Amino acid sequence: MPSPEVSVRSWGPAAGVIAARITQVHSGTVRGPMIQLDQVLPPSAAVTPDGHLEIGGCDLVELAEQLGTPLVVYDEGLLRTTAAAYRDAFAAQAPGAEVIYGSKAYWGLAMLRLAREEGLAVDVASGGELYAALAAGFEPQQIYMHGNNKDEAEITELLDAGVGTVILDNFDELAALARAAGKRGAVQRVLVRVTPGVKPSTHSYIATGQLDSKFGFPLAGGAARAAVEAARAAPGLELVGLHAHIGSQLFDLACFPATAEALAAFAAECGGQDLGLVNMGGGLGIAYTRDDRPPSIAEYAETVAAAVREAWAARGLAEPRIAVEPGRSVVGRAGLTLYRVGGTKVVSGVRTYVSVDGGMSDHLRPMLYGAVYEPILANRADAEPTGVVRVVGKHCESGDVLVSEADLPAVQAGDLMCLPATGAYGVAMASNYNGVPRPAVAFVHEGRARLVTRRETYAELIARDV
Repeated sequence: MPSPEVSVRSWGPAAGVIAARITQVHSGTVRGPMIQLDQVLPPSAAVTPDGHLEIGGCDLVELAEQLGTPLVVYDEGLLRTTAAAYRDAFAAQAPGAEVIYGSKAYWGLAMLRLAREEGLAVDVASGGELYAALAAGFEPQQIYMHGNNKDEAEITELLDAGVGTVILDNFDELAALARAAGKRGAVQRVLVRVTPGVKPSTHSYIATGQLDSKFGFPLAGGAARAAVEAARAAPGLELVGLHAHIGSQLFDLACFPATAEALAAFAAECGGQDLGLVNMGGGLGIAYTRDDRPPSIAEYAETVAAAVREAWAARGLAEPRIAVEPGRSVVGRAGLTLYRVGGTKVVSGVRTYVSVDGGMSDHLRPMLYGAVYEPILANRADAEPTGVVRVVGKHCESGDVLVSEADLPAVQAGDLMCLPATGAYGVAMASNYNGVPRPAVAFVHEGRARLVTRRETYAELIARDV
């Protein structure tokens, strides 16, 4: 069933006015916070003649009035061009490489269908994500199944579905999958996930490649070697390669050559004839603030491909097929969240609090990782900042702080607050804390908006209670 379209005014003849204003801003004759965030907002961002923020040709003020807030908006054009950039960059650098969308970043059906249409495979990390990928039309062979604690039900589900590749994460799982596949007379393709001992520069909660990690088999101490031998010996498993994911929101590409070196040395140690696929994980960072300068997708692809090629060649091994699993860098910049401002509170000599109608239930990253964002007022996108405020959510927690220090114009009740670069892990982590319904999601493109996920209702909050 096609998603319902929302009637949103497109600016058509005003496009010249908007383009002129953007030119003025870039030339320094006009200063506007929206354009200062051009690394954070989608490239389609513009300011209408009314001073409204526009994405994908759609006025976000009008969209929020029609669909309510909090509202998550994705620039569909940017989603598609980013997926294509990954596909094309790796095709150029490593023919035969596979780009696998990391669906944990945002596993809505509209996004999964888009990833499939753009020629990406998909990785899932639970039975629920697997269900969604199948519902979105992915062929089972295009699905990679992750998870550090796949339970019996999930193993049954992945075997029933015919999932193409399973990433093994521990010995208990290896044995359980081998038994279950053997009982069916099936042979399941697997990768062994190793932790190579590479610790990237990122938040400790999203670093995964170091020795002390809940994920994978450590290279140190022989666990990874034992896992490879066990997978080779299991009648129900076909070992096809190695997997390593060292962390997320990475800006320093030097960690990828280090990872490739560790994996190539391990493959040589094990005898690499059956390790023809190396999955280098994902992790490329995005810009959350105007000061962030992440590497480009092209730079990332060139670095990863060269690192694998050189590391394997140095050990006399045949070059493996490369796979990567981008998630955040596909959807993060394309998404933004709109909130309606409610009350403000001035604590004299301390700070001003600005409360919005969402918070930790729809966007947990600031509370979980201390993630930093730069909000703007979507209804006054061309207004000058006048001071620093703290943007807080509506939940009964002192830690419900979306932005600790936000440089904004004078904020009034009813203003529309935009939090850019929230396309990854916002919707995916959303909860019903304080009985707050999860937000609606819309895709915008070429002046049209379509609702892809409706807002949750109060009735749905208690529908599972018995």
